[in-house]
Amino acid sequence: MPESSSAAPPAPVAVHARDWGWRHAGRTAWAVRGLDLRIEPGERVLLLGASGAGKSTLLAGLAGVLGGDDDGEAEGDLHVHGHAPAEARGRSGLLLQDPDAQVILARVGDDVAFACENLGVPRDELWSRVRWSLDAVGLDLPLDRSTAQLSGGQKQRLALAGLLAMRPGLLLLDEPTANLDPDGAAEVRDAVGAVLARTGATLIVVEHRIAVWRDLVDRVIVLDAAGGVLADGAPEAVLADTAGRLREAGVWLPDEPVPAGRPVAPGDPLLEARSLAVGRAPLFSGRRARRRRARGDAEADLLAHALPFRSDVAIAEGSAVALTGPSGVGKSTLALTLGGLLPSLGGTLTAEPALALTLGGLLPSLGGTLTAEPALARGAAPDPAAWRSRELLTRIGTVFQNPEHQFLASTVRDELAAGPRALGLAQAEIAARLDLLMDALGLSALAGANPFTLSGGQKRRLSVATALATRPRLLVLDEPTYGQDAITWRRLVALIAGLRDEGHAVVAATHDAEFAAAIGADELRLTALREAAA
Repeated sequence: MPESSSAAPPAPVAVHARDWGWRHAGRTAWAVRGLDLRIEPGERVLLLGASGAGKSTLLAGLAGVLGGDDDGEAEGDLHVHGHAPAEARGRSGLLLQDPDAQVILARVGDDVAFACENLGVPRDELWSRVRWSLDAVGLDLPLDRSTAQLSGGQKQRLALAGLLAMRPGLLLLDEPTANLDPDGAAEVRDAVGAVLARTGATLIVVEHRIAVWRDLVDRVIVLDAAGGVLADGAPEAVLADTAGRLREAGVWLPDEPVPAGRPVAPGDPLLEARSLAVGRAPLFSGRRARRRRARGDAEADLLAHALPFRSDVAIAEGSAVALTGPSGVGKSTLALTLGGLLPSLGGTLTAEPALALTLGGLLPSLGGTLTAEPALARGAAPDPAAWRSRELLTRIGTVFQNPEHQFLASTVRDELAAGPRALGLAQAEIAARLDLLMDALGLSALAGANPFTLSGGQKRRLSVATALATRPRLLVLDEPTYGQDAITWRRLVALIAGLRDEGHAVVAATHDAEFAAAIGADELRLTALREAAA
């Protein structure tokens, strides 16, 4: 879609850090420290580093959104085009690591337009920018589509569209393709490239996997987790890693070896879905629900919200299934349904409508079946959607796409202890489980930290650990490797592969093909209007 504009794009900006550092409130360790660098106007920089090295903190600092004295402590100097970052807002645009945190308004068009409205862009030009930016990131949705209905990958594209519509002189992108399928990642990269070609803006992009961005950038900077810069220079020179320092630090390199998955003989069946239809339907309660059932509206409402695919899934002890497919197809919805957190919808009716509507109260199953086998149910009802949270704890553990959605406590250790405490385990047993998990996933040094102050990769590992702490028979994971460097990625793979060897089953919604191969998962690819079976 061609873009029209009556205003010249803003000039690209320079970035300068001199012995800069930031420490989050309540933390003893600095997120970033001793940072010295200069980025010239128009440079395109790929920012690398181990998980927790401070990449996201630097981007937030450059965008002027780290907060004040109550939020943390700064040292040294950080400037955007010669000014403190808070004084240069509007010159820079930040795409956050968590797309949910950047969705502001209820409709797609309004959300993309929000920043432009705050910058005083004329109305006619504003909506031209909105349509162009949505087209550029491949988000083909009506402007009045509810943002609450978008998948994680679609929200990531939406946030990027809002950023591109601003036309900032400094683009700050924090893992912009982490939740996207390969085709979607290429579309986003091409959209960013088109904006850079048109505006000449300065780019700083954070990614752990470098292949997508390698040909677009002209400089690579690697942050050292111990402080300062580990490497800086042209991409070919830095990524050659002749001294092996980057690989030792956990930086993903083009020739990074991926472990091969081991075959695991399946054990007893745990969960079976037949002709399963899934979706997210509105809930009605009380008098309103009774009126809708009397009119026959409830069934139609649920059927209207079913996604256009059917799934047949058989999950046994020791098995692993990777749910794959394009962003927005329904991987997370299917995962939550298999995890007992959403009811199934639609499909072939297996009971009369009146009976089906009464089973499960206000969360009925309308056709298709999801049945927990005796080895998993162990005395609970056969439908996981009917289980209470305590019944789920040792049976099915679910890791959400957004780790912050499942955090409950103010420290990492207390977060990990929440599930085992709910089971009434002895304190010694809880301590042993926590120490084992924190050591395996590199979280021991963060035991007293607030989970919300962790890096994105650390939050992801904590969310996986909380699910493992109750040792569920079935583990349901949504994008489990998001934000991981090469070292922490291998730790996660080893831990999950070990669970399979012990007879635990794994279902993972993922765009990470290397992860699926490394744990030996069977692929269940979801495509609209097609049957899916595994």
